[in-house]
Amino acid sequence: MNTTLPLRPIADDVCVAPQLDSAAMAELARLGFRSVVNNRPDFEGGPDQPTSAAVEAAARAAGLEYRFLPVQGGYQSPEEIAAFARLMAELPRPVLLYCRSGARSTKLYQAALST
Repeated sequence: MNTTLPLRPIADDVCVAPQLDSAAMAELARLGFRSVVNNRPDFEGGPDQPTSAAVEAAARAAGLEYRFLPVQGGYQSPEEIAAFARLMAELPRPVLLYCRSGARSTKLYQAALST
C-alpha cells in the first residue's frame, strides 16, 4: 500500500486510522477501499475537527460506502458493539475504520469479533 495516510492493518481487509479529513476519501478509494466507518463523535476534538457530514459527502463522491457510529473512547456499550458488528457484516470490504487515534476503532472491531 503506497500512501502517506497513517493506515494500520488489523485484519486482511480492515485498516484503522486516526482522524481523517474529507480530502483523504479520494485517496482511500484510489487505494481500493470500499467502505469507511467513522467512530469519532463530531466536535470531540473541538470546532476544527471535520464533521461527519463533510467526510460523508467526500466519501460518497469518491464512491465509498460511509457509516457514522460515534462512540466514546473509554467505553463502548454492548448495543454499540452489536451495531458495529452489524456494520462489519454488511459493508463491502476492504473497510477503513477511524476515530481520534485508531484505538477505539480497533477496540470496537475486536469486541465485535466476539459477538
